This record gives sequence, C-alpha cells and structure tokens, in this order.
Amino acid sequence: VQLQASGGGLVQAGGSLRLSCAASGRTFSTYAMGWFRQAPGREREFVAGISHSAGSEYYSDSVKGRFSISRDNAKKMVYLQMSDLDPEDTAVYYCAAGREAWAPIQIDPRRYSYWGQGTLVTVSS
Repeated sequence: VQLQASGGGLVQAGGSLRLSCAASGRTFSTYAMGWFRQAPGREREFVAGISHSAGSEYYSDSVKGRFSISRDNAKKMVYLQMSDLDPEDTAVYYCAAGREAWAPIQIDPRRYSYWGQGTLVTVSS
C-alpha cells in the first residue's frame, strides 16, 4: 500500500481543514487506517483511526469531538475532517495503514507499516 496525504495548510484558530489520503494497492480495504501527527520536538502521536470496514472509529482525547475520520474504500481514500482548530493542533499530519490485514485499530505507530509523506497543518492564533 502506498499513501499520499494532502490538504494541509495555514488556518486561523477556530477554523476547519479536511485532510485527504490517497492509497494505492489492491488490499487497501483490508487495513485499518490511522492519522498521526508530529509537532516540532515532540513524538509522533495518534490522532484518529478507522477500521477496515469503517465500522468503528477511535480518537485521541485531544481531538475527540473536533475531528472526524472517514474512508471510502471504493475510492481508496481516507479523510480527516478537522474543526475548531487550535494552535496546539499545529503539526505534520501523516496517514498510515496498519501492519496486518483485518486487524483492529491500533494507536501505537509501530503497528503501522505504511506511511504517507505527511502534510503540514499550521494553526495561527
């Protein structure tokens, strides 16, 4: 699976952005997908995950209620809708595909084998 993230940019606090992740590969629909982020000087952290069938989602406490993850298996796309953005959300955002087919959502980045190149989100105050 190859992944390419897009949609980042500069937004004011309180604003919204939608990130997209385009995947290639026939087995996309068998992998749980996740969004992670990494701010300067900080470790990469889990943001949101979605199961292979989109039947379940999971969010970090810091984004719960503000972000929404979705996927379209027919289009091989994963999305992260971000609302009510805060300067603390400033980071490079990465999409990732799980290491094992049919596995549940994982929050540990070591459980993901495929990563997009990242897209920068900057939230100004």
